Order: sequence, then C-alpha cells, then structure tokens
Amino acid sequence: MKIVAGNSNRPLAEAITASLDLALTQASIRRFSDMEVFVEIHENVRGEDVFLIQSTSYPANDNLMELLVCLDALKRSSARRVTAVMPYFGYARQDRKSAPRTPISAKLVANLITAAGANRVLTLDLHAGQIQGFFDIPVDNLFAAPVITKDIRERFDNSDLMMVSPDVGGVIRARNIAKRLDIDLAIVDKRRERAGVSEVMNIIGDVRDRSCVLIDDIIDSSGTLCNAAIALKEAGATSVTAYVTHGVLSGEAVARINASELETLVITDSIQATEAVALSQNIRILPIAELIAEAMRRISEETSVSSLFD
Repeated sequence: MKIVAGNSNRPLAEAITASLDLALTQASIRRFSDMEVFVEIHENVRGEDVFLIQSTSYPANDNLMELLVCLDALKRSSARRVTAVMPYFGYARQDRKSAPRTPISAKLVANLITAAGANRVLTLDLHAGQIQGFFDIPVDNLFAAPVITKDIRERFDNSDLMMVSPDVGGVIRARNIAKRLDIDLAIVDKRRERAGVSEVMNIIGDVRDRSCVLIDDIIDSSGTLCNAAIALKEAGATSVTAYVTHGVLSGEAVARINASELETLVITDSIQATEAVALSQNIRILPIAELIAEAMRRISEETSVSSLFD
C-alpha cells in the first residue's frame, strides 16, 4: 500500500499516513514557469495498491489538474490499482442542468478522473449522491456523521437539542444525525433568488427554547446558514450552532460567520483551513483523518467500508 499526496491539503494527507503508520511516497509535484503541472514519482510503485490524496478545493482548477496528472503518472508507472482519495469533491454542486444550455460539470469531472487512470474513488459527503452514478468505476462515499455525532454528544445535553436542516435538500442528512442522537428535527424553508443569495421564508417545526444545531455538507459564502441562524433566533431558539463537512468559506464568508448569530461553526479538515479560518474564534475544526484512513485500510484489505457507518 502506497500513499501519494497532492498539494491541496498536505496536513490532512500527513495525518492519514500517521494514522496508518505509513510514510508518504516520495514525489515531486511542481509547476513549470508557465504554471503547467509536472509530476515525478521517486519510488517504485509497480504492482502496488496506490492511494492518491487530493481535494479539488480552491484553487479548484489547479488542484483538479494536479489530480489528473498524478493519476496519469501513477498509471504509467504500472501501479496495480490507483484510488483517488478526494476528501472534498469539487464541481459536485453542478450535478444537473440548472438552466438551458448549462453543463453538468460533475459528470465531466467524473469522466476526466476515469480517463486519467483512476480505478476507484474515495470521497466524503458528496453534495449529491447521484454523482456516484456518473462514474463507471467504484465510488465509496464516506459520511462525516459518526464524527459529527460523537462531537455533538460530548458538547450538548440532548434534553433541549433540536437538529435543523437549512434547506429541504439537506433533510436526509439532518434526519440521519437526528436519528443517531434520538432528537427532533426541524427544517428551514428558503427561497434562493440567485446563486449565492438565499432568503429564509419560515421554520417547519417548533424551535422555541431549543438549542438548535444546523447540519449541512458545504458552506461557501455562508449566507444560507447565517440567514437560517437569524430565523431560528427570531423563532425563539436559545442558541444556534452549525456543523458542516466542507468549509469552502470563500470571499467574506469568515467575516459573516464572525458577525452572525451562530455561536460556533464546526467544520472538518477535508479542506485545508485558510489563515482567516484558523484565526477565527467562531470556527472550530474537527479532524477527519482517522475515518478516511480506516476506509483506505479496508479498501486495501478488501473488507467492508459500509460497515463503518452501521
């Protein structure tokens, strides 16, 4: 079993290898003067089971190209099997035609990854489950729910806790965690006027005098969660905390979080934290390395991955 790390989230890759008691395979991933990606693997990987760790987070296109070139290098080095480990799968929000003459970019990215030489994909909390069907190779979609549930149990009293989905599309995710914790579920009904802008309409469920926990898979501009927090407070919630798997947090998102009604935003380290995120007193990071490492171990040993979430 060999592990190669791209440049998108080196600290996470190092934490995963430490959990597996392995060392990262020596490789050079650098840029030519015109920013072309160049990859050279410095160890023999012939006949090996190789895991390539690379999120396609910001800068998304650079990291995606790095992933593809690394896959090609490993395939041409005669690796027996190459698994693309993508803690954050970029372009996942473009999973359907949202309007006439628009692309389905998630399908395009799936085709590129397959053509580049990946034998399977391991990812975390896909934005849309149907993206697994875009691939003609096996896809293991892990869930951060066990990690999030454990943290909530350690920090909250279940007696007044209320799980909240920030939109109708995230109900299944929120219900799953609410079921694990045996608590009630509420839903924020919103209307999105245009991309990146959301307007909260009403709350489905009684949140008065409850400690509310918002659950989502991606936080980008943070508008949805900040608006949901305001609506929950206006509806009588005593406190609002948010747990989100992927902290994209682009633009002024961190500043909005710091000024919002959210007591705390908890994200995983699937995306490497920016300086603003690391310095924020309102954002806490949950490590996800052990979950991914255990899934990689099971894939390598050909044992069940789904049983991780039973």
